[in-house]
Amino acid sequence: MSRAWLIGAGPGDVELLTLKAARTLALADVVLVDDLVNPEVLQFARGDAQIVHVGKRGGQASTPQPDIVAMMLEHLRAGRSVARLKGGDPFVFGRGGEEQQALQEAGIHVEIISGITAGIAAPAAVGIPVTHRDHAQGVVFVTGHGAGEHEADWRALAATRMTLVIYMGMRRLSDIVDALLRAGMSADTPCAAIQSATRPEQRHVLAGLQDLARSVADAGLGSPSIVVIGGVASLAAPVDTMLDQPAP
Repeated sequence: MSRAWLIGAGPGDVELLTLKAARTLALADVVLVDDLVNPEVLQFARGDAQIVHVGKRGGQASTPQPDIVAMMLEHLRAGRSVARLKGGDPFVFGRGGEEQQALQEAGIHVEIISGITAGIAAPAAVGIPVTHRDHAQGVVFVTGHGAGEHEADWRALAATRMTLVIYMGMRRLSDIVDALLRAGMSADTPCAAIQSATRPEQRHVLAGLQDLARSVADAGLGSPSIVVIGGVASLAAPVDTMLDQPAP
């Protein structure tokens, strides 16, 4: 009998893949892989498994979501077990909820294998706790990808005084910074941007809110990156430390 899984591959470092994810990958006949997944994770797939790369990196060409669902259904109806492998956690900005709904509507049960999301792992990789009794009583995960009617309510987010962890925000970083400043957030609010977290190529930038976009541009940081805004960012390791060179 075919089975379906939505699997979180973690933030990048293959050693941050969960034991359950590794065990489950070894069961799948077909693995549909997102672009942000570390290719080393595929060592846990069966040697005869069909590996299908479906892209899904913000701002770049990728397989349309309906096509991914159609592929999953085609394989499942043919009796093949399917693992949908996503970077981070499938239910944190990974469209896993949409895929679960589509499969359930087709009468197919899907098992969710959680992964470590970059919104926690990236700050931790440079020494930032997303919550801290002296700095933030909570954390908000938000996408910076939206615009217009899909734009986050930055004024409301600024008013929470919680740590803001922004996914997919590099392309619109200047707009986000301006919105937070207009909302009354202090120009000196500590911030960090972490690129390719937990990977050997990891880099990060530290700056006050007012200078964040310029500092990121000067350093040449791009996607995939996580942006952290709030007092906890003041606890980050200096940029010139070995924390930007994770152990292999």
